[in-house]
Amino acid sequence: MKFTLSKSDNIGILASTLCMLHCIATPFLFIVQTCSTSCCNATPTWWQWIDYIFLTISFFAVYHSTKNTSNTIIKPALWVNWLALFIVILNEKTQLINLHETIKYIVALILVGLHLYNQKYCQCKNDKCCTKHG
Repeated sequence: MKFTLSKSDNIGILASTLCMLHCIATPFLFIVQTCSTSCCNATPTWWQWIDYIFLTISFFAVYHSTKNTSNTIIKPALWVNWLALFIVILNEKTQLINLHETIKYIVALILVGLHLYNQKYCQCKNDKCCTKHG
């Protein structure tokens, strides 16, 4: 299956949106969950791994989108926001810096917006406009 600009942006939009929903759903799952005092202190391991799955998917979406975009400003914007999302999620796991909860939502939303913008305005009309060709 060959990735095109549109497909990689769609995957990036989907992955970033699902990541944001995953982050939003986490507190509600623990509020609703009936558990003993021994299991409430830690997030289940399978739930934590979902963050890394979304990061991996979004990495490849950003990679393919930046490889084929016709807009040179979108390239660093996508990478900077992906890196910011990576750092925010890594920080959430390690608690190095106390960041407000909404930062990860903002970064994920910006990544969705960049993919949407790239999909709508940065389409190559022919093979010569893509940065990989010229």
